[in-house]
Amino acid sequence: MPGRIIERYEHVPVTQSDLEWADLITLDLSLYEQPGGKEELVKQLDHAVRNVGFFYVKNFNIPQEEVDRQFALGREFYSLPLEEKLKYHNKLDLESGEYNGYRPAGHRILGNGIKDNVQVYNIPKFDGFHQRKQPPVLEANIKEIEDFSRKCHEEVVVKLLRLFAILLELPDEDQLVRDHQYDVKGEDHLRYMHYAARSPEENKLVGDLYGPGHTDLGTVTLLFRQPVAALQIQNSTGEWKWVKPQDGTITINTCDALTALTGGLIKSSVHRVHAPPADQAHIDRLGVLYFARPNNHVVLDPIQNSPLLNRLGLTSNAFTELGQHLTTEQWVKVRQTQQQRPRAAAKISADGKYTYEKKDLEILPGLHAVIHN
Repeated sequence: MPGRIIERYEHVPVTQSDLEWADLITLDLSLYEQPGGKEELVKQLDHAVRNVGFFYVKNFNIPQEEVDRQFALGREFYSLPLEEKLKYHNKLDLESGEYNGYRPAGHRILGNGIKDNVQVYNIPKFDGFHQRKQPPVLEANIKEIEDFSRKCHEEVVVKLLRLFAILLELPDEDQLVRDHQYDVKGEDHLRYMHYAARSPEENKLVGDLYGPGHTDLGTVTLLFRQPVAALQIQNSTGEWKWVKPQDGTITINTCDALTALTGGLIKSSVHRVHAPPADQAHIDRLGVLYFARPNNHVVLDPIQNSPLLNRLGLTSNAFTELGQHLTTEQWVKVRQTQQQRPRAAAKISADGKYTYEKKDLEILPGLHAVIHN
């Protein structure tokens, strides 16, 4: 029998609020195949990844109709009854670092008695190592989901990896690509993410934040354009700026593993999720994201054959300074375990600063997660 027809996804109007928007570059990937195009893109990318870790890409060869289908599938999943969604949730797995599948809202208390308002559904990449039962609405469209996941990798991630290789002056522009192969075991995943609107009174108790300032743990994160303003980045002067939804773009942020591989040259972007502005405060926010990570076997030591890193003396990172030489698999395990295990609620000040007990932020002995206030 054919699957049921899924209605088209309709995006809500953008905010009309006068917000302080971040000034971010946009990489036009249509230049990528043109003579000298990659070098031109690297020039634009250089400042962004060293100072902010955020930028847009456009002309990335994934039609908007296909992006909207993923939003529609996410909408259909989150419209299921909670008891149906909970069939794909395992609390013990989550707390031991297994993050694929469903995480319900209210997993933890943020502070002042207010629980988190975020639901997450992660679909691992289709590399043959992550067989999972999917909800019927997703299983019926699993080939389409796989095609989209692979396009995220091939049309965006691979091109960015080659640009990073040129920036690092590596002898082979495919060096990073070989460490991020789609069909080799890794922790890349597609995510549908749902933030439920809260009352102004509840938002005030948690500093008007849906999530405090943090960095992502992989190589790059792809955030497909959605119109509910909430994402904020910390710029190079420490100010929080809103990220504007730009038509026909993906917002890209660089992450911890890439920072480790480049000895700190490429910044792991600091970002947070703020409650939306007044004209969108009542709207639930649905996100479609793709998280790219090095393959599991890759050791996250600084790249040794980068002339640029060697000239700058960037030959160590937060792991190696502790005598650790973590693989991606080990890093993901310890970081996800720290993020998902039970912890005490934060103390939240009147101006929205979050303070956690030090033991709850420990990733490894001597290495702690940082909450960016």
